Amino acid sequence: MELYALTPIEEISRRISKIQSMIVAHGIDAILITDNTNIYYTLGRVISGWVYIPAKGNPIYFVRRPEGLKGDNVCYIHKPELIPAELSSRGYTLPGTLGLELAVTSYLTIERLKAVFPECAIADASKIMREARAVKTDLELKMLRQSGIKHARVYSRIPHIFRPGMTDIELQIEIERISRLEGCLGQFRISGDSMELFMANVLAGDNADNPTPYDFAMGGAGLDPSLPVGADGSIIKPGMSVMVDANGNFTGYMTDMTRVFSYGNISEEATRAHRCSIDICRELEKMGRPGTKASDMYEKAIETVKAAGLERHFMGYTQKAGFIGHGVGIEINELPVIAPRSRDILQENNVLALEPKFVVPGVGAVGIENTYIVTSGGLERITDSPEDIISLE
Repeated sequence: MELYALTPIEEISRRISKIQSMIVAHGIDAILITDNTNIYYTLGRVISGWVYIPAKGNPIYFVRRPEGLKGDNVCYIHKPELIPAELSSRGYTLPGTLGLELAVTSYLTIERLKAVFPECAIADASKIMREARAVKTDLELKMLRQSGIKHARVYSRIPHIFRPGMTDIELQIEIERISRLEGCLGQFRISGDSMELFMANVLAGDNADNPTPYDFAMGGAGLDPSLPVGADGSIIKPGMSVMVDANGNFTGYMTDMTRVFSYGNISEEATRAHRCSIDICRELEKMGRPGTKASDMYEKAIETVKAAGLERHFMGYTQKAGFIGHGVGIEINELPVIAPRSRDILQENNVLALEPKFVVPGVGAVGIENTYIVTSGGLERITDSPEDIISLE
């Protein structure tokens, strides 16, 4: 198998060059990557092994599995202790300062790698990789747009698979089925110490107000204490809202989209809150240009919510989320973060999801979520699906 058969070498070179410029800016001599997300970003495929990126020169891919990868910068080894000797044999000077992904790599692995490079000072490369991935290349944007098209296609079929008497989990299973048939990979890559989710979060009625331990915008009790989030087996009844936030990973790059469905009529307050969510998105679409502070976008949303008198319901009722948006890409929670204390500033070709949502007791969750590309003219929406509440009748 050719190493770059899946992603053009020109694309990988652009990403490596971006990382190398950031390595130099941080005063690091090289980084050693172990995390699957970052391996995929720097190679275009996932391997079991390590990616070594020097501040100058070509990266080296130290591979344990799969067998059969071919390329001048492929080196098969079975343990990291062999890396220094292999680097020296290829003419690489061992780094004085080595970057490791301290935020996402286990303590035992970090300690082992420190012992492999006993003379090296260790620096954290986690932020470098998150910031590098935050600004997408043209190929990444193309893949995200493709995911957005298929994501919207799945949502268009949801009213046709609903049957009266369904539970929320039965509807979720049918949504997941058509998603997989549309090409969804089924994988939800999430960064974080304790962030877990299956393929979709379907919230019917008051289950939307059940708090969850995870840092998601909406909650749900879930089906079991081992995964306390999402659908809980509630029967979908007249007067309920049904919020669908389903997996958009069709290309290895994920779009994030939420739409709300209703069974029968829902309250005027819930309808008004949903309209407010759409209004917030329209305002932030105009505001979201390169150079805009993420915290200013959050404050603009809060202003709109307060003007509508809906702050009690915003981003949860019993338990509230502290953000209204986040970057997306290989992982569902990338930079930038749209939150009140965020220091992020929007850059051209950031990709982010905005999700100003509300919980109305007795009805459920309302509000939309879209994925956008940051452009010089504002936010370009790539999840093109109807935004009004959609009837299931």
